[in-house]
Amino acid sequence: MGHNPDREAPFFFFKPQSALLPPGEPFKYPWFSKDVHHELELVIAIGEGGYQLTLAQAKAAVSGFAVGLDMTCRDVQQQAKQQGRPWELAKGFDGSAPCSAIQRGSYEDLQQTGELQLLRNGSIVQQGDWRQMIWPVAELIAEVSRYIRLQPGDLIFTGTPAGVGPVTPGDQLQASLAGSLVTLNVDIVEP
Repeated sequence: MGHNPDREAPFFFFKPQSALLPPGEPFKYPWFSKDVHHELELVIAIGEGGYQLTLAQAKAAVSGFAVGLDMTCRDVQQQAKQQGRPWELAKGFDGSAPCSAIQRGSYEDLQQTGELQLLRNGSIVQQGDWRQMIWPVAELIAEVSRYIRLQPGDLIFTGTPAGVGPVTPGDQLQASLAGSLVTLNVDIVEP
């Protein structure tokens, strides 16, 4: 995270609905990977969809926010990168998107939050302020809507602060946004 005037265009990938892991459900370590990493992310809930949104429309499209994890099979991702293939198997597998309950609120409400934090087994492993992201939230929403019509209920995972790292069965992850406003607890278990 960090503002960069020479930033590259953002890139996007999709996770199917089966990737969403509701609060309270354990994350089952995928049988096909030996190297799964956590990536802490701010999650934006879309209330009003649209296509080619202006920044004002993108802000108005926000109906809530959450904290989530983009669980990634690094070994599978690396192989896909080497072969020039998409990353869906590394990032879109069942349960790969643990997500807290959605905190209903507007874009303006979101501005009152800030710090994202992830603890692994009680130790801080990721921490950052989403307001320092290279691509601000409204710009991300507008950018993705240039190509894809957003629908009510869509969730946008926005990117991760430094500190991504591996997880193993037995780990406990605790993610939060703005202290205790939005929280997510995830137990990593065997497949």
